[in-house]
Amino acid sequence: MDILEANIVELNDSLYKEKQGILYKYVLEAVEKPLIERALERTYGNQLKAAKILGINRNTIRTKIKKLGIDPAKWKI
Repeated sequence: MDILEANIVELNDSLYKEKQGILYKYVLEAVEKPLIERALERTYGNQLKAAKILGINRNTIRTKIKKLGIDPAKWKI
């Protein structure tokens, strides 16, 4: 079991109760932005390479970058 899986398994009961009905969306939003930012950091802001690392389409990453308010230029050298 990896670290992320272990953390998800350990979500406490209060979180399940508090976020009932939106738990999936809540967890996805908490993980998605930092994950995309890290991929962009590793690729110096190259969206195509970041998309390949994440296994998603380049149009998908561009849409998510816009939706999440991420500035890829931040990592360009």
